[in-house]
Amino acid sequence: MMRYVIVPSALLILLILISASTNYGASARTEMVKVMTESNQIGNPIWTLGKPDDSDLEFGKESAAPISYTVSSGEQQQETWSSVPQGLNKSLNPTLSINYALAEIPEYGVHFRVKILDAHKSVPQMAVFSNNLLSGIIQIAGVGGTTSAYEYKKLYELYIPKEQLQLGNNLLKLSAEGCLSCKADENKFLWWKWDYLSLDALAAPAEEPIHGRYVESGTKVSNLSFYYDQGAVRHLPYVLKWLGIAYSGNVMRVDCATDVKEGCSAIKPYYETLRDYNTQAVALHLHTGNIKLNDDGTLPADAENKLSDYVKQYGSMFQYYEIDNEPGLFNRSKSVNLAIAKWLKTNLPELAPHVKTVAPGWAYAPQYSMRSCRNQNTSGVLRCGDPDGWESDPNQRMELEEMTDLTNGHAYGTSYVNNKDGSFLENMRTFGGAEDGLQKLMLNTEYGTSDSHKDPVEYGAAEPHAAVFDRIMRAHIGYADMFMQHAAFYPEYALFEPGIDLNTQNPAQMQIHKNSTEEDTRVGVMRRLNLAYATHGKPLVYEISNKQELSDKLVYFRGVDTSTLPALPGSGGKSDKILLNFVNFESSPQTIQVKVTMPEAAIYEGERFGAGDTYESARSYLSGLQADPELDFKETLGPGEAVQYILSRADGVKKVAPTWIQAKPAQHHAIELSWKESELAQSYDILRKSGGSESSYEVIAEQVQGTEFVDTSTVIGYQYEYQIRLSGTNEVSQPASAIATDSVALDRKDWEVTSSSGKPQGAIDGNIYSRWDTGVAQAPGQFYQVDMKTPTTINRIRLRSEGSPNDYPRKYEVYVSTDGYTWSQPIATGSGSSILDINFSPTYARFVKIIQTMKAGNYWSIHDLQIYG
Repeated sequence: MMRYVIVPSALLILLILISASTNYGASARTEMVKVMTESNQIGNPIWTLGKPDDSDLEFGKESAAPISYTVSSGEQQQETWSSVPQGLNKSLNPTLSINYALAEIPEYGVHFRVKILDAHKSVPQMAVFSNNLLSGIIQIAGVGGTTSAYEYKKLYELYIPKEQLQLGNNLLKLSAEGCLSCKADENKFLWWKWDYLSLDALAAPAEEPIHGRYVESGTKVSNLSFYYDQGAVRHLPYVLKWLGIAYSGNVMRVDCATDVKEGCSAIKPYYETLRDYNTQAVALHLHTGNIKLNDDGTLPADAENKLSDYVKQYGSMFQYYEIDNEPGLFNRSKSVNLAIAKWLKTNLPELAPHVKTVAPGWAYAPQYSMRSCRNQNTSGVLRCGDPDGWESDPNQRMELEEMTDLTNGHAYGTSYVNNKDGSFLENMRTFGGAEDGLQKLMLNTEYGTSDSHKDPVEYGAAEPHAAVFDRIMRAHIGYADMFMQHAAFYPEYALFEPGIDLNTQNPAQMQIHKNSTEEDTRVGVMRRLNLAYATHGKPLVYEISNKQELSDKLVYFRGVDTSTLPALPGSGGKSDKILLNFVNFESSPQTIQVKVTMPEAAIYEGERFGAGDTYESARSYLSGLQADPELDFKETLGPGEAVQYILSRADGVKKVAPTWIQAKPAQHHAIELSWKESELAQSYDILRKSGGSESSYEVIAEQVQGTEFVDTSTVIGYQYEYQIRLSGTNEVSQPASAIATDSVALDRKDWEVTSSSGKPQGAIDGNIYSRWDTGVAQAPGQFYQVDMKTPTTINRIRLRSEGSPNDYPRKYEVYVSTDGYTWSQPIATGSGSSILDINFSPTYARFVKIIQTMKAGNYWSIHDLQIYG
């Protein structure tokens, strides 16, 4: 028998609010504002299956037969829905088809909701098709398969545009889906149980195309792991745009710490860049190691001053402050963490009232006897925090949770569902369950995978490295509110190739870090999921043109107008971009054709990001897109591929001159030029002059694509000065100059280095913040030696020690050898400086030895050594 029930929308909202009322304090109210983005606009109910009573008993048992249910408006409310399954299981009943009729199409589209009672920890995916077109894929978090004493229940929501509806009969199909590269082995784990399902008309235009949950995504962009310098600032917008998180109010971690010398050297322009790309920040500044509290448990003056100065200077630029990072694992004090939280709670209302506090990034470290921890002191007492193991105790964690606005919890690989120390399960241990999502907003400041992490073998992933990253990110979409991949350039965990000094790299040459030989990468996964779930704004009207071709295909489109987003708290960041996202969740190529109604009839231009291993190859520029106000797009997407357009009205695009111009000698007396791209630039002109200030610039190249150029029409010994002009404008960069020479920096990758003491590799590792040093005061006979492996003609050595400006060699001598046994007489001698250029006649050598010949009270340090030839 066909059955249905209509529950008034006001009652549904009341039920949800009652459920949420048990949640944790003010943060739960904030969560309701986010999660109910669509619910507060719900109009007339269309149908509801089941009763919102936290039970699935009114439904029937799963059956292997295809299940189709028809809603009949003439029926009376029933107490049971025995022909509707209690949930879906991909290995048994993978789909549910719900047939219903519409006498008129809701003007603003409809709103689908499903309350999940239980699901497997594998993060099953519920694909929702409206009349055979994909409306979205809900990522379902669950604790099935764990020993959790608590259930995870959650109301998920989905916006369905009116263009996916039709007069008369309509079909809403729900389908259980697995990971992109997984085999049928995974199917038996892809199950969930539900409480009720409902579909309602929207009473007003949607403000957000809610896709399961409202989530914000991010990462961390720092140079050489710890430094917020100019190199990090220059790479930041490239990362934000390439990952698809720019302009949408997403969030980035900024852990510019007090214990890292020069770690915050460009933090102000860094925060300003985040603001300009409408991106939030969660700050972490005060290093909590070695803080000795006052007798009354308060912070000492030095720590207070550091916090106060930072908040006063930059508090208007960030939105969240994180108390600490993995305090047990790094052997930190609970009392110090509490003192910081108390200071912030007391002082933020006056200094930066918009800033919310975040609990420490929990690592749930147990007592030292169970697992060793870092940063042990010299007392001989071994422990994981003070008191030992406090981070693993939910009652002691709760002391911090009660003083902060958002919770936290780090996770790697599949650790989030570990029965012990898993962030997802430990959160429910702390708060006593999850009746409708986590009881406190979660801002996760670290999740990710290393190069060695693999998806559990039982899921049968053909690409296990990519699959495990895909699974952990989808899990966070299912249960967290904000989450940040560990770090964009951190070795072993990186999105992009790490170990490069970002001050020396052209950001356009930023390259994806590959997961072994697999096709999919962490960047590919993150782009796919960011474009589907973490781009925000008012949904644009669109219509799929090739509906038949995309029938029941996992191909998703999302178009938003970011100008409707509220300004960021504190910084006031805003955006006016139009974001158009095309996402293929299929394992085969798919073509999608879409007609998009733009906000205005106008000419648009902007960037397109698609496939490519480097930023430069993934990005292209488009102009002259005439919308009337519709625009037609056609994209053929590879397996798992995602494409994003970032568009603006052409008459609103401000042309800006290129910056960060670099000119350096190259082989065959050429000069290599590179520069930071101008926002929305299409091409550049190269201007050059030689012969000093009296000469004038001439154009040597026009309409150059990309942000690099090699000038080969040079003469050895001549100095050339360059400017870069934005094509078609008068916007010209600052000049940069170089002398044409055949002497260039030699490749150091195969060099072997030795020294009289210390760790010599620090001078040639490409990290200007690391160094080699003698470890003792300067004395005659100390040396640094290089084996270049291949005999080469050399004529210059450069030693840099600006990071330790007084540690230059007071006197030096340079010797060379072809075999490492027979050495020359000194080929150069002199006095040192913090940037020391040693020039000499061209000399054929394989070995180079620099000997320090004078006494001094300072160490001898080399932060960077380069040989030219």
